[in-house]
Amino acid sequence: MSGKKLDNLGVSAFCESMAMMVQAGIQTDEAIALLGQNHKGGGVLESAIGIMKEKTEQGSSLSDAMRESGVFPEYALQMITAGETSGRLEDVLFRLSRYYADQKTISEKLRNAVTYPAAMLILIIVVLAVMLTMVLPAFSKVYDNLTGSVSSSIYSYIHWAYAFCWIALVVMIVLAVLLIGGLLLWNSGKRAAVEKLLRRIPICAEILDNMGMFRFTSALGTFLASGEMQDIAVLDSIKMTDCVPVEEKLKRCAVQMEEGHSFAQTAYDEDLFEPVYGRMLLAGERSGNMVSVLERLTSLLEENCGHLVDRLVGVVDPLLSGVLMITVGLSLLSVMLPLIGMMNAVG
Repeated sequence: MSGKKLDNLGVSAFCESMAMMVQAGIQTDEAIALLGQNHKGGGVLESAIGIMKEKTEQGSSLSDAMRESGVFPEYALQMITAGETSGRLEDVLFRLSRYYADQKTISEKLRNAVTYPAAMLILIIVVLAVMLTMVLPAFSKVYDNLTGSVSSSIYSYIHWAYAFCWIALVVMIVLAVLLIGGLLLWNSGKRAAVEKLLRRIPICAEILDNMGMFRFTSALGTFLASGEMQDIAVLDSIKMTDCVPVEEKLKRCAVQMEEGHSFAQTAYDEDLFEPVYGRMLLAGERSGNMVSVLERLTSLLEENCGHLVDRLVGVVDPLLSGVLMITVGLSLLSVMLPLIGMMNAVG
C-alpha cells in the first residue's frame, strides 16, 4: 500500500477515464487493465493501478480495490461505494472528475494568491537591503567627505532615509516570517490555528466559508445523485466541508431535519445561501430537481470563491507595490536633499 496520496488532478483524471470506460460498457477489471497499459512508470497512480488490477481480477469491487491501493481520498471512496450500491457508478465517476478538477482550480488560485505576495515581499526585502548596504552608505561616505556649506540640518535628512528603510525592512521581514510560518503550520496539519487567524480578516473569512459551502454542495449533489437518502446525504456531506463555522450551521440544519423539516427549508431558515439561491433550492426540491439546483449552486460558489481570491490579490498587490515605491522614493528624496542644498549653496 502506497503512503503517498494521489493529488486532485490525478483523482480527476482517473475518475474521468473510468467513467468513460464504464459508459462504453467495459467491465471494471478490464477497464483497470486498459488503464495499466496506458500508464507505465513508477508514479503513484501507476503503482495504484497495479494493486487495483490484482484486486479486481480476484473479484473485488472498484471501491474496495481503490481502498486497497491507499492513494485515493476517503470522499472519493465513499462516493464510488454509493454509486456501486445504487447502480449509478458512471454518473458518480463523472461527478467526482468534475469535483476534483474544480478543487484543483481553486487550490491553484489560492496558491497564486499566496505566491505573488510572497514574491513581492522577497523583492521588497532585497531592494531595502540593497538600499541599506550599498546606496545609503555610498551617499553617507560622500557627504562625510564634504566640508563647507552643507549645514547639519540639511545633512540630517540622510538619517531619515535610514529610518524609513529600517522600519520598512523590519515590517516586511515580520510579514514574510508570518506568511512562511502560516504555510508551514497549514501543511503540518495545524490548519485550524491558521484559519482562526485568517478569520480576523473579513475577506479571508468569506473565502473560507465559500470554500466550505462549495465542498458541501458538491458532495451533497453527488450523494443525492448516487441514490442516497437526503438526511443521510446531508450528514455525510457535512464531513467534507472542512470549515468549522459552516459545519455548525449545517449541524443545526441536520437537527431541524430530524424534526421533520426538509433540507431546502432548513437551509433557507439558517441563511446558508443568499436568499435568491435559497429560493432556488426550495423550488428545486419541490419540483424534484434538487440535484440540478445543487450543481448550479456549486458552480456559482466556485466562481464566487475565484472572484474573492482575485479581489484579495487585487488589494494586496497595489498595497505592497505602494509600500515599495513610497519607501524607496522617500529614501532617495532624503539622500538627495543634502545634495540639492549643497548645489544651492554653491550656486
